[in-house]
Amino acid sequence: MIAETVCSAVAAAGLGIAAVTAYRKRFLAATRIAAYSLVPLGLVMTGVVDWLADTAFSPTAWAGFGVLGLSWVLFSTTRAVERRRGGTRKERRAAARGAQEAMAPTASAPSLGPAARTPAARPAAKPGTTGSASDDFSDIEAILKKHGI
Repeated sequence: MIAETVCSAVAAAGLGIAAVTAYRKRFLAATRIAAYSLVPLGLVMTGVVDWLADTAFSPTAWAGFGVLGLSWVLFSTTRAVERRRGGTRKERRAAARGAQEAMAPTASAPSLGPAARTPAARPAAKPGTTGSASDDFSDIEAILKKHGI
């Protein structure tokens, strides 16, 4: 009984605030405030408030919420572990098979030797290791001479 009174009072106060907001020529905000203030009234009229009041004082309902929370924690944990490992076991096996098939040479393709490697298959060169150390110092010497040092 008290929950219905509180929800009705909240709805009436919200509609009053919406009226003041509309008086200030802020119609969009007033409409939004009115929509929010009608929610508690609708919950009272549909009986949701009575159901919530009965549920709030039921130990069985709280145990059910606890079981639902435990279920959510278990689902979240398993999903986090799957993401850390890189997917489910079936997905990892399929990825491993795909990698093996990509690396295996096909019998029908002619062998063109090591020069026919794709750019993705070639190892990447490390920057700065193309020449010897004396080449590096000659570049530095040229820069210093250019600046008169």
